[in-house]
Amino acid sequence: MVIDKKPIILAAITGAHGVTGEVRLKLFGDGLASLKQHKSFNDGALTPKKLRDDNKGGAIARFAEAQNRSEADKLRGTTLTVSRDALPALEDGEYYHTDLIGLAAVSTDGSALGEVTAVHNFGAGDVIEITLPPVEGKKAKTFMVPMRVEAVPSWNHSTLTVHEDFAER
Repeated sequence: MVIDKKPIILAAITGAHGVTGEVRLKLFGDGLASLKQHKSFNDGALTPKKLRDDNKGGAIARFAEAQNRSEADKLRGTTLTVSRDALPALEDGEYYHTDLIGLAAVSTDGSALGEVTAVHNFGAGDVIEITLPPVEGKKAKTFMVPMRVEAVPSWNHSTLTVHEDFAER
């Protein structure tokens, strides 16, 4: 698979927490442990001094670059990124969400379905969202398939194949 060079998003700052410069984080990776292994984010622009669990599925962080609530507030909406080579190598059958987004989706019968536009996880595993080509005068439709071998038998650097029983048109 061709590896994309764009930075990988691990979390997003959702707002300030308290008055001492801490921020709340929404996590996108494998939890707080995967975030703690990095010494800096955004090409060195953000340096974590402290990271802790918020006991709600997110995290609380303090960065050297934010000394008070005002500075922390300015970070709202900032994504925390790392370079691809800072992440562990993938084993067969594993993927990073960013590798799937933007792939052309095709059915096992060979027909084009649309494009992978999102990967969700509602707790029971990843779900792929596919946007169908727009029909003139109508809003583009989407459908979702579970990222399981019976629904998505294969994918590569350009195409995600959806079993025809799971495909919507």
